[in-house]
Amino acid sequence: MHHAALPPAGATLAVVQPPLRVTSRGTAEAEVWADLRAEAEAALIEEPLYAGIIQATILDQRSLAQAFAYRLAHRLGDGDLARLSMRDLCLSAFEADPQAGAHAVRDLVAIRERDPTCRRFLDPVLFYKGLAALEAYRVGHWLWHQGRATLALHVQSRISEVFGCDIHPAARIGSGVFIDHATGVVIGETAVIADDVSILQSVTLGGNGKESGDRHPKIERGVLLSVGAKVLGNIRVGAGAKVAAAAVVLQDVPPHTTVAGVPARVVSRLPVGEEPALSMDQSFGYGDGI
Repeated sequence: MHHAALPPAGATLAVVQPPLRVTSRGTAEAEVWADLRAEAEAALIEEPLYAGIIQATILDQRSLAQAFAYRLAHRLGDGDLARLSMRDLCLSAFEADPQAGAHAVRDLVAIRERDPTCRRFLDPVLFYKGLAALEAYRVGHWLWHQGRATLALHVQSRISEVFGCDIHPAARIGSGVFIDHATGVVIGETAVIADDVSILQSVTLGGNGKESGDRHPKIERGVLLSVGAKVLGNIRVGAGAKVAAAAVVLQDVPPHTTVAGVPARVVSRLPVGEEPALSMDQSFGYGDGI
């Protein structure tokens, strides 16, 4: 692996970052696609060695859906299902869902708004495991509801192998969802995740025992699931709640509260207007639970 040389001792390392453009959750697909293409054009000059990949992934495509299909195919295609077949599956799923473009845009914008390391749309499309896992899940989810369980489970398996993130294709996930890092995230078959939720690494939305049927958590809008949080069983995490790092949640969480501990309990109450999934603030806070 090539490593960049360190500057001499005492030298000043100048890091030039483009300004962070504040985006809106109502950003239109055409605007995001135009920005993404402009970023790709600039990146061709910035890194000629990667120019072929950028050209094929973004500039040779006619839409955001085609760009995602191409990139996912190259990352998930393997000996069992070639890249061309995987690309056709992804395109079929995206084109069959009239909301696919809106979901993709809101997922991209969520990263721009919540991840301070993300300075352009191009980086998540090319590299971020969380976004790739989420968009690939949407393909598997479409296949599942087409009665094509074998292919849906193949996509789930490839997501797990390539991105380290295991999402059952039957789970229901809204848009504007941010899966940060993705490593170790597990989302069970009957889990439901509403819009505008943020999920950090090593989060589990799992069952609690060997029961069948509806057995996984329901995560309402605007929830922040912090690093290593485990939410187990058919329980509900209320809107605007915050689950602290390493918490083990075994019962319902009231809206606009912070829960922490093993087992988790309410440690603070949040103002109704506060949106922890957007602020990404993982502190416990203070309130009448302490």
